[in-house]
Amino acid sequence: MSKDFIAIERERLLAAYRNLPLSLTPEIYAPWQPAEQLAREERKRVAARLLRKRGSFPRADHRCLEVGCGTQGWLGELASWGVAQRNLHGIELDATRVEAARTCLPLADIRVGDATNMPWEDACFQLVIASTVFSSILDARVRELLAREIVRVLTSGGVLLWYDFAFNNPRNPHVRRVSRDEIRMLFPDLAGPIQSVTLAPPLARAIAPRSWIVATVLQAMPLLRTHLLAVLEKP
Repeated sequence: MSKDFIAIERERLLAAYRNLPLSLTPEIYAPWQPAEQLAREERKRVAARLLRKRGSFPRADHRCLEVGCGTQGWLGELASWGVAQRNLHGIELDATRVEAARTCLPLADIRVGDATNMPWEDACFQLVIASTVFSSILDARVRELLAREIVRVLTSGGVLLWYDFAFNNPRNPHVRRVSRDEIRMLFPDLAGPIQSVTLAPPLARAIAPRSWIVATVLQAMPLLRTHLLAVLEKP
């Protein structure tokens, strides 16, 4: 089977990174933004609860991988949870982002590469994280290949921590939502809860700077949440 579609999707993703306005990340997703604080605190809290409930909360000696880790992603959160840096691994297409992540986590193993063909052996990670990765992939075939690779590197009893868009953004043609049904189709052999999270970003950006209490109340309403968070275990 020709792999040209993988190269085409890879180049599209890298072009999207290059064309992303330089001001976007620091201005919209900066950790000091109230809306970003609201979203980060909630997804970290929900993830920790679901992982603990399934007996899968990562320990210091657990090997953990983030696919599409960006400039640090969840790896910093895992370090704050007590996972040793030497057990943190990441893979990311964009070399500039990898260099930034390595600066933040110098003892972690963070590599430039294509996650549809990862350089790690079978069944070597207790936890794999895919956060706003699949929605960035528009080709369904590439999504399927990436899902297979994630399952391949997970240990038996290991878990996938998933966080991604459940709704399309009409202003961003470079992303496509992933529904609950598609998550189940991508990972038919994994089982676990899928929960809606994250107050719709436009609402959060308008309300959180003015009233944290109101933003928190709105965030508790499922109809106003735009993302899905899942903890899926490999048998």
